[in-house]
Amino acid sequence: MTKVWGVHMPVWVGDEPVERGYAAIGWPRLGDIRQIAPSREAFKEALLAAYPGKKPGAIPVDAGTLYRFVHEVKAGDLIAYPSKHNRMVNIGRANGKRWFERSAEAGEDDIPNCLGVDWLGAFPRNEFSQSALNELGAYITLFLLRASAVEYAAKVDLGQTTPAMPADEPAQDDDGASVAASQVAQESAADFVIRRLHSELTGYDFEHFVAHLMECMGYTARVTQMSGDGGVDVIAHTDPMGFQPPIIKIQCKRQTGQIGEPEVSQLLGTLGDGEYALFVTLGSYSRQARIRERNNPRLRLIDGEQLVEMVQANYAQLSPRYRHTLPLKQIYVPDL
Repeated sequence: MTKVWGVHMPVWVGDEPVERGYAAIGWPRLGDIRQIAPSREAFKEALLAAYPGKKPGAIPVDAGTLYRFVHEVKAGDLIAYPSKHNRMVNIGRANGKRWFERSAEAGEDDIPNCLGVDWLGAFPRNEFSQSALNELGAYITLFLLRASAVEYAAKVDLGQTTPAMPADEPAQDDDGASVAASQVAQESAADFVIRRLHSELTGYDFEHFVAHLMECMGYTARVTQMSGDGGVDVIAHTDPMGFQPPIIKIQCKRQTGQIGEPEVSQLLGTLGDGEYALFVTLGSYSRQARIRERNNPRLRLIDGEQLVEMVQANYAQLSPRYRHTLPLKQIYVPDL
């Protein structure tokens, strides 16, 4: 029976794991974890020696994660990796390769222990049920997916997949459980906002929503004609009459997939003197599009994650219509 594992990697890795075909975990002070004796006790002892200040309750949790990464993830198992930098869920198959890779300038946030993965596809988060996303949002680095395993396997056309149940796993300590709850709450809210904007608004409605959000941020904004706009959906400016620069030309895409560099370049092609380009999408951007953004000071790309942050920051100023579409309330969660 095929197991389906969830793995978390830091946002700074970007697209590299998928492009190079791997998943990785950290604890760099341990070095090559393949060299640790194959028992959970040996991993606990290694952790205590390398990280003497680690909380006692975290030792068995981390040791179990490391042990599973080396000895329980097998070739043929499925790996689900929720990429935080573009809000895509990547699904692949472990191919059995393992290696240790650490650069000379690497620091404590490095993830040098690598597992080979043949990535099979990347899917927007809104294509999964909320319960599946919640399970994938577990705080620990590597974990076995149980309730949602079939749903993730179905995305890569592997049919019904029943994961084998693992040995008993140690519970997280109180801080770890609090962080896990906080993370799930934040990600659930982001998923909810993106899902509602995608399902409740048409493409033209979404343009009006973006214009309204710009007005909540202090700009004057207007939606252009429905056709013949040359890729520009909204025009925003700080001058109430719209005669003085800077003028912001905005393209809005209500899609949850990935925007490529050609679409970004089309928007840039509409710019004149004193004009700036803003691209807003519920999805993400390709690596080439992000490179274009870094190299052009007149371009800004807003993805789904950033749009949710803008909504949350300006929620009190939203019109009743949009607050009805996005019913949210403020909560306080541990910031650990």
